[in-house]
Amino acid sequence: MEFFKKLRSPKNIVKEAAVEVPWHQMVQLDQLDTIVEESKTKPVVIFKHSTRCGISRGVLRIFERNYKLNDDQIKLYFLDLLAHRDISNEIAARFKVHHESPQLIVVKDGEVVHHNSHHSIDAEHLSKFV
Repeated sequence: MEFFKKLRSPKNIVKEAAVEVPWHQMVQLDQLDTIVEESKTKPVVIFKHSTRCGISRGVLRIFERNYKLNDDQIKLYFLDLLAHRDISNEIAARFKVHHESPQLIVVKDGEVVHHNSHHSIDAEHLSKFV
């Protein structure tokens, strides 16, 4: 039994390296106006995440692991929808996209050009919008 305890001890668990993704936090409603303006010069992505959902956490982890673009190519916004449900509701109303979580929305020239949710979210698809 002592052998198995050593194998499971925290110091023997290899942690996955953190992926550096250039997230910009969405915390104010007026950022939606900024997103519309920014989308006229480069694509903008909104990632809506539920901090209480295991599926959302898993999809976020996979997204971050596969993300290859930089801030000059595309701008990424991260929305904690539980903390900012008002922003999430306004996104659904303004862009006419049914709310889901997790959800990825691509805005270009002020309009939604792509959106996916759950396991359909794929970071590699974003390169076609650059």
